[in-house]
Amino acid sequence: MPEFPEVESGRRILAPQLAGRRIVSLKVTSPDVIIDADAFCREIAGQRIAELSRRGKYLSLWMESGDRMMVHLRMTGCLLCVPAGSQSEKHTHAVFFLDDGMELRFSDTRRFGRIWLIRQGEKEYGGIEKLGPEPYDLSADYLISRCAESRRSVKTCLMDQSIIAGIGNIYSDEILFAAGISPQCSAVSLDEWEWENLALQIPRCLTYFTEKNAMTAEEYLASGGREYRNTPYLRVYGRGGKPCPVCGSTLEKILISGRSSVFCPSCQR
Repeated sequence: MPEFPEVESGRRILAPQLAGRRIVSLKVTSPDVIIDADAFCREIAGQRIAELSRRGKYLSLWMESGDRMMVHLRMTGCLLCVPAGSQSEKHTHAVFFLDDGMELRFSDTRRFGRIWLIRQGEKEYGGIEKLGPEPYDLSADYLISRCAESRRSVKTCLMDQSIIAGIGNIYSDEILFAAGISPQCSAVSLDEWEWENLALQIPRCLTYFTEKNAMTAEEYLASGGREYRNTPYLRVYGRGGKPCPVCGSTLEKILISGRSSVFCPSCQR
């Protein structure tokens, strides 16, 4: 599932390809992936894209009019900018035809992703209005104010998008490993130093994995937008039963709030 590093990597690749381009027309083959599809198609056609930004796991295509086309990739969604006439990706649900002959395509195997339009002056909706701050805007005091009295696991708190935007199952494991904190710990059990360490490790880890995921637009296109270069650098996620990269102890895999979690019982006491 795309999280902060994957969505940000895609944004960096697509932003220069889309800035200044006009959406000439569009074709929607799966109207259910677009909220209010008929109105969306009427209003987005002819608009010119000013910039592409990210908020948590959401992408925002800002139009020169002030309208925004919102995209939430969810589990398997993908945006690709491809030359006209290119072979279509499987499960392509919407195609935006641009004025330079390129096509912006939205594909999604599991069809959980969504696209919608927020008009200029309209209130945010679709979940983006509930997001907490970006991972780079955190402080220990903020984390303490939101989490320190919670009896939920610290991992569950990190994945709560209303507390921090952009962290999911993968990077919560990596952040907690870097911080030396067990994902099973209740948030209320952490001391001030541990909150300070988390406030440091959250942006540090996400920056590291975003940089490791960097690729060219050509590489991104060749991989269909689904190749993640940072996977070999994951130290605990998906490595249950393997040796800890720090101490050699066997990494344990457990379930927390229905989600798999991998940690080192020696390094993360």
